[in-house]
Amino acid sequence: MKVINLHQEEKELIKLAVDKNRHAQQKIYSKYSPKMLGVCRQYIKDIHEAEDVMITAFMKVYTNLLHFKHEGSFEGWIRRVMVNECISFIRVQKKINFLEDENFIEEKSNNIESKLSVDDIQFLIDNLPNGYKMIFNLYCIEGYKHQEIATMLGINEGTSKSQLSHARKMLQENVTKLKNYENGTE
Repeated sequence: MKVINLHQEEKELIKLAVDKNRHAQQKIYSKYSPKMLGVCRQYIKDIHEAEDVMITAFMKVYTNLLHFKHEGSFEGWIRRVMVNECISFIRVQKKINFLEDENFIEEKSNNIESKLSVDDIQFLIDNLPNGYKMIFNLYCIEGYKHQEIATMLGINEGTSKSQLSHARKMLQENVTKLKNYENGTE
């Protein structure tokens, strides 16, 4: 029985894609596009716009493949391209506002135990104001630190922390409202 080295197979696929091999590019797209659409969807509410951004980001992936150093995961590298493209799209659309909150006091987050579906959670995140949503996704989903977020978005670190705090508070309030609605107590 022959064991196939998957990492080597991926390296070969990347090399072919760098050489503009359409079949290799299609294999990369087919493998990663479902997850990457989910990443784009986290930032962009409209599925059609999210798909457009994903396709644009994949074009950037193909254009910049020769810069991929094979350090870390290829999927992680693609994901970073997707996130950056989402941020660029939202900036161009001017759909994001960050409010400076000089009186910000960081609150401890409450874990709200719930049996919310993935769709419910996505609905709640989608209904956050764009600034809150962006910071929430970058911090909670992508795992960036506030200093990194501040640099990426050109804002103060305190603004990032404030936006996250407000996003969490709004999510908690909306989860409570949703639970009350489901229980018929609202």
